[in-house]
Amino acid sequence: MPALQAKCKRVGRLRRKGRGRYYAHVLFINLDGQVAVVSGGSRGIGAAAVKLLVEAGAQVAFSYRADQGAAEALVATAPESICAIAADGREAGAGEALVRAAVERFGRLDIAVANAGIWNAEDVAIENLEPGAWNNGLAINLSGVFHLVRAAVKQMKSQGREGETPRGRIVAIASTAGQRGEAWHADYGTAKAGVIGFVRGLSTEVARDGILVNCVAPGWVNTDMARPAFRAHADRVFGAIPLGRVGKPEEIAGCIAFLCSPWANFMTGSVVSANGGAVLA
Repeated sequence: MPALQAKCKRVGRLRRKGRGRYYAHVLFINLDGQVAVVSGGSRGIGAAAVKLLVEAGAQVAFSYRADQGAAEALVATAPESICAIAADGREAGAGEALVRAAVERFGRLDIAVANAGIWNAEDVAIENLEPGAWNNGLAINLSGVFHLVRAAVKQMKSQGREGETPRGRIVAIASTAGQRGEAWHADYGTAKAGVIGFVRGLSTEVARDGILVNCVAPGWVNTDMARPAFRAHADRVFGAIPLGRVGKPEEIAGCIAFLCSPWANFMTGSVVSANGGAVLA
C-alpha cells in the first residue's frame, strides 16, 4: 500500500456501525494504474506533484528544461515509476514529446499537469517591459500550457472509456496573479489569466468526451523561483497573506492530486485557489 494511503487510513475517523461496532471511514487518493505527465517537474511545485502522484500509485513522465541533476535525482527516487525528458515548453513539439514519452514507457495517458512556468523576480514597469521579454513570458507561461494540453487531449480522446469514468484529467497551474493581476509583472499576470480562461473554455469543449479540465491558482509558494521576491519584497509578500506565511510545494501538489482523483469526478472548469487567503475568488 502506498505510504499516502497508509497515512490516510491511520487518520480515518471512526463511525458507529451496528451494536457498538466501529469501522474506519477512510478517504484516500488512489491513482493505481494511472499514467501522468507533468511539465516542469524537476523542481518546486512540479517535483512535489510528481512525488505525490507516484506515492498515490501513478506512473509519471515529466519534463525539465535545464536542471538535469535535479531531474535525475527525482527519477532515482522511483525509477520504475518515473521517467524524464528534456524539453523547452516554448517549442510546439515539447508537449507532444512529453506525451509520447509517457505512452511509450507506460502505455497510456490519464493525467496531464501543465506546470512549467517562469517568474522574473525583478519589478519591471510597463514602459520598460521589452517586447522580447513579454513574448518570452507568454510563450512559456501560456503557450507552453497549450502545447502540452493539445497533445494530451489528442491522446486521451484516442483511448477507451468505461461508463462514466473520466477518460482523462487536465490540471493547469495558474496563479493568483491571473485572478487579480500583478503590477510590474504584466506579462506574468496576463499569461496566468490566459491559463484560467483557457481552462474554462476547454472544460466545456471536452466535457462530453469525458475529459475533466481544472486549474490550481497558487499564491506565493516557497520555491527556487519565488525566493528572490521574498528577499526583495518581504513586506509586500507576507503582508498580503492572511495566514502570515507562504505555501509549501507539497500543499499545492495536494490540490493537484485531489483534482486527479475520483473525489473530483464532478469538477470541471474549476479554479482551486491555494493562497493562504490572499485572494478570495
